[in-house]
Amino acid sequence: MSRPIAILGGTGPAGTGLALRLARAGETLIIGSRDAARARDIASKIKEQSGASAQVSGAENSEACAATDLLLLTVPFEAQANLLKQLKPAMRSGSILIDATVPLAASVGGRATRTLGVWQGSAAQQTAELVPKGVSVVAAFHNVSAEVLNGDDPLDCDVIVCSDDANATQAVCQLASKIPGIRAIYGG
Repeated sequence: MSRPIAILGGTGPAGTGLALRLARAGETLIIGSRDAARARDIASKIKEQSGASAQVSGAENSEACAATDLLLLTVPFEAQANLLKQLKPAMRSGSILIDATVPLAASVGGRATRTLGVWQGSAAQQTAELVPKGVSVVAAFHNVSAEVLNGDDPLDCDVIVCSDDANATQAVCQLASKIPGIRAIYGG
């Protein structure tokens, strides 16, 4: 995939970890955030860690979303629905939205303590209900921890990729496989 990837909510731990691994794999990235200055700051740090050839920029979430048709959602579950409603006008038909959201509840210390039931069945199914028609939702990257992604150790893991759109699933499997140590597995 030569098109840029907009990482929506890309300044949190999952977003920065995926950005780091994707930038090192040669992907062009737009880090999205509620705060454009924070997005640019994180983009600069990702570039420093990824090498001089890394192509990483930062923008406010809606600007990042409007700039490309390959989107990666990395926000906490409690922010998912509101962000998608805000971004809906910026999404284009034909886009692929990779949903890495995991429905977890956090305790007082911020650590995940339990999974949350999602009325639609999964976070990605909820996403599919909230995005415009013509946007393909693909669930992926749920099982790789932000801590591991942000580290320097080599990865050795599978990423389960699920969607109703076979072409979008194939595209995301190819993208995930570009990250050294990740094996993309079609999950249905």
